[in-house]
Amino acid sequence: MRHDRFHGRHRTAGRECSWPGCEEAGEFRAPGSRAPGFDGPGDYRWMCLEHVRQFNSGYDYFEGMAAEEILRAQSPIHGWDTHSRAFRADAGVDGVPRWADFSDPLEAISGRARAHVRRRQEEMARAEARPSRFSPGEWQAMETLGLEADADRKTLRLRYTRLLRQYHPDHNGGDRSHEARLQQVVEAYQTLRGAAAFRAEA
Repeated sequence: MRHDRFHGRHRTAGRECSWPGCEEAGEFRAPGSRAPGFDGPGDYRWMCLEHVRQFNSGYDYFEGMAAEEILRAQSPIHGWDTHSRAFRADAGVDGVPRWADFSDPLEAISGRARAHVRRRQEEMARAEARPSRFSPGEWQAMETLGLEADADRKTLRLRYTRLLRQYHPDHNGGDRSHEARLQQVVEAYQTLRGAAAFRAEA
């Protein structure tokens, strides 16, 4: 099989154009009567250059489709928006895939799933054990600054100052590689300096 300057040409001996009455070589592939689908890639018809151009000029991919099917076929993710049932986010409790549906003789999958569930449970337990003096957003800011639950306003200012010196370019010879981390620190401090838990100490 050899290709030339005409894109899609397949020079093969003995294949005639499928256009009625044409005896030219069928060197170009066009969609056949059976479209590609679950059962396979479908079939093709072979035509000469003149007739494949004529076929393509009148070909309508959306012929026979309903309006909803046309819109779905035009979507950028058409053909990529399906997933296996067992791996859907809603296939198991708390988003854990249904690993029990698979053979796991070495327990590699089930062990990983158990560890995931255990981590989720530990995170929930830590959240429930936290004092109520901070909101969830404030707790996130506390973690960003590396502060414990009993931190006071003075500790907050000292930690913020230390992290500023650690990440600010002016204290690192102009190195700006830590700017993203510095921004997180600044935003966390702005969140906490207005928190009710620290305002009460002022």
